Amino acid sequence: MKAAVFHGPGQPMTIENIEIEKPNRNEVLVRTRVSGLCHSDLHFIEGKYPTPVPAVLGHEAAGVVEAVGKDVTHVKPGDHVVTCLSVFCGHCEYCVTGHQTICSNTAVKMPPGVARRLRWKGEHLNQYLNLSTFAEQMLVHENAVVKIREDMPLDLAALLGCGVLTGYGSVVHSAQLEPGTTVAVLGCGGVGLSTIHAAHLAGAARIIAIDIDPAKLEMAKIFGATDGMDAKDPDMAAKIIEMTQGGVHYAFECIGLKSTTEASFAMLRPRGLSTIVGMIPLGTKIELHGFDFLRERRIQGTMMGSNHFRLDIPRLVEFHMQGRMKLDQLVSNRLKLEQINDGFSALQRGGIARNVIVFD
Repeated sequence: MKAAVFHGPGQPMTIENIEIEKPNRNEVLVRTRVSGLCHSDLHFIEGKYPTPVPAVLGHEAAGVVEAVGKDVTHVKPGDHVVTCLSVFCGHCEYCVTGHQTICSNTAVKMPPGVARRLRWKGEHLNQYLNLSTFAEQMLVHENAVVKIREDMPLDLAALLGCGVLTGYGSVVHSAQLEPGTTVAVLGCGGVGLSTIHAAHLAGAARIIAIDIDPAKLEMAKIFGATDGMDAKDPDMAAKIIEMTQGGVHYAFECIGLKSTTEASFAMLRPRGLSTIVGMIPLGTKIELHGFDFLRERRIQGTMMGSNHFRLDIPRLVEFHMQGRMKLDQLVSNRLKLEQINDGFSALQRGGIARNVIVFD
């Protein structure tokens, strides 16, 4: 099968013929139909996060089940599925307390370099985040997929596997946003726009979109933003405190930068909560003013929006089918696998929501 092979930071991916194993116990073989190009992948491409190479990247996808291994009960061949990197075991401490995104079972959520599912030129090829969606097929654990209704368009369903799910979960699960509150979202890429949309669906009274790109600020209005602000404004936090008469109830940092993380905390009202959704580069240190903690301002991290994807994704599908979600507007371009490097270059330049790879 064809796949995009990642050779290391700063190097273009190459389209290669690779081999994939047959499903083992609790494993599912999926024919990939669509895969999104996510900014999280770009962090690895740029070397901000390490991963063993060579590897097949990609973690946001939808497809059709081709075969299943022994003891698989959730899906069967022919089922339409969305994959998710929040693979879970269901019985570790975190899973049984409802925190499956941080499942600790390394037999299921295998560390980088451990999975032996792919080969290239007869040698081991690394699987990325237990998925590797930039390939015509994926071999994954049963608990890394969720079945969806077959009339849901797969090019839109793929977005639910990471970007939309992360934004939705950050609002609904991580922050548990209350209706009628004020919200600031720093960064209006695919995840940021999904966070804005989720806050709108959850009943936020005012949603302030923050970005350096005027085009993204205009796009944010489509998803429910009531206000926009230039992230380069040195007085951004002070202005938001003034315009909200004391600061926002909730801030969501969706970029992964030191400056925006600190700003997200500075713009909170007393008892406000900042949720850090973006992937902050390894080694980055965040500086916060101690006095603000005396006002009971809070800051927290989240892993993919603390999602429960087996429940969340079918619900999001229903929202879309009812016309309550704007998934169509999230897709900027549909590309072929051979255009993957161009797609990531466009993501680096900015001005887009989500490019997706559509497989034949």
